Amino acid sequence: MSTSSSAGRNGAAGAAAAHAGAAGLSSDLEARARAAAAAARTPAAVEIYDTTLRDGSQLEGISLTVEDKLRIARELDRLGVHYIEGGWPGANPKDDEFFARAAEELRLETARLAVFGSTRRVGGTCDSDPVLANLLRAGTETVCIVGKCWDYHVTGALRTSLDEGIAMAAESVAHLVAAGRRVFFDAEHAFDGYKHNPDYSLAVLAAVAEAGAERLVLCDTNGGSLPHEVYAIVAEIVDALGAPVGVHLHNDTGCGVANALSGVRAGAVQVQGTINGYGERTGNCDLVPIIANLSLKMGVATLPPERLELLTSVSRRVAEMVNWAPDPQQPYVGTSAFAHKAGLHASALARRADAYEHIDPVAVGNGTRFVVSEMAGRSSIELKAEELGIELDGATVAELIETLKRLEYEGYQFEVADASLELWMRAATGWEQPWFGIESFRVEVGRHRSVGAAPDAPGVSGPRRADDDAMHRQCEATIKLWVGSQRRITVGKGNGPVNALHNALLAAIGDHYPEIARIALTDYKVRVLDTAAGTAAVTRVLIDSTDGTRTWTTIGVSENIVEASWEALCDSIVWGLLHSNAQAPAGA
Repeated sequence: MSTSSSAGRNGAAGAAAAHAGAAGLSSDLEARARAAAAAARTPAAVEIYDTTLRDGSQLEGISLTVEDKLRIARELDRLGVHYIEGGWPGANPKDDEFFARAAEELRLETARLAVFGSTRRVGGTCDSDPVLANLLRAGTETVCIVGKCWDYHVTGALRTSLDEGIAMAAESVAHLVAAGRRVFFDAEHAFDGYKHNPDYSLAVLAAVAEAGAERLVLCDTNGGSLPHEVYAIVAEIVDALGAPVGVHLHNDTGCGVANALSGVRAGAVQVQGTINGYGERTGNCDLVPIIANLSLKMGVATLPPERLELLTSVSRRVAEMVNWAPDPQQPYVGTSAFAHKAGLHASALARRADAYEHIDPVAVGNGTRFVVSEMAGRSSIELKAEELGIELDGATVAELIETLKRLEYEGYQFEVADASLELWMRAATGWEQPWFGIESFRVEVGRHRSVGAAPDAPGVSGPRRADDDAMHRQCEATIKLWVGSQRRITVGKGNGPVNALHNALLAAIGDHYPEIARIALTDYKVRVLDTAAGTAAVTRVLIDSTDGTRTWTTIGVSENIVEASWEALCDSIVWGLLHSNAQAPAGA
């Protein structure tokens, strides 16, 4: 009995294993079949339609001048995008001026300029519609118009019939096509509309396609769709209409990039988005990782192949133009995208470049960066020194590791301040910066009354009063330093201590080193490291700087915020002089 029972159990186990294996094989085959079906839908190439100049500028905190828009357009053309949406003529004087100047000043090599607007008004005619007239007056070959695709919005927002909603869209497209324009139709709320009433959404899209729209762009206007929804809806619309479909996605669920890739897998041939994901609310889908993923991961052509390596520089230049700090963690192009902190990772990376990097950073114009912190081992220090061209012997490396741990305990954080780290490592070899030597500095912070302003009334003086507008804040910095054998004393004024110190330093050495005229401080951050210590707490200051082509970060730490700022400021200037090959004074 025991033998028979054992055999039965063994047989059952074998059968179960066989079934499990068959189920696993079946599941694997199904997965491969789904992947093959998706691959069959995925186009060989995708058009990149950039709307940074319009949708991107809707991000709170961004305000572009006409000159900004022209400069960004040139960067986008340099990158190789297919379409640049310039704005909405007639909506504001700035966009009117942009299109007027673009016609005279923009010489685009790869991109086509597109104009954006809406369909005709409810109950109106295309011939008398001012929006359509402005679109034609802009003079671009490509026009993108937005129209309602959700029945709820047609009846609720436009307060008109569903038939009129279709007529508004189709007649507007036909009017523009008859005027010789290529028309893209942005189907507003396309995904929400399709979820609620797919028949009406398809009716709108079919009507504009028949009227001559070359791209049916499905917009996730509220940004609430998820990747599986985007895939299913795009696939169904492509199958139903057989017309070229695009996607315009927002990032409200954090799925903007994933949604774009899902849309392409389902058959979309155009992706509308913005550089760095700028846009209203939480932003539009970020074209930077979308382009990289499509080109490098999915085998879908986007930019001209030789332009892909411009992604990092264009991303950072656009960030500078919109006055928005670049995201160091931005995929592919962020300064931390290929940064390695742990010693084990760094050591392995030295042997095999692909051990801890999903692509070669050079493919997108970025680079590997070794971050040095208290976690760093000998490999990290040696690799960082090699990256910087600094020769270190074994004893110096060991000393650097111990000093690094001590400094980070005191509050320094070199992993975010590469420029200060480089200067510190060079100093460990005996190097001294030759451009200037500080004797002393002093900062005075005060307020003075405008000429003719009434003095404080007795008993009402204090830190803030109703007539404070009559008081002017003033910071004045005095610096004593040496440039070679010349002793210089300069005074600088500013709207704060750091600004005053910066101006005083520029006044002291600017005539000797014209290179510093290109150095601009772009960001200033202060962090209190020990809040429990109150006003006696140690502060850490980080300063971001740029010379127009490079960006760098320096650090200062002190119980005195002005002293910490001065340390970071001096490091910024010294690093800038070092990397611009500034000539040291005679005898230095």
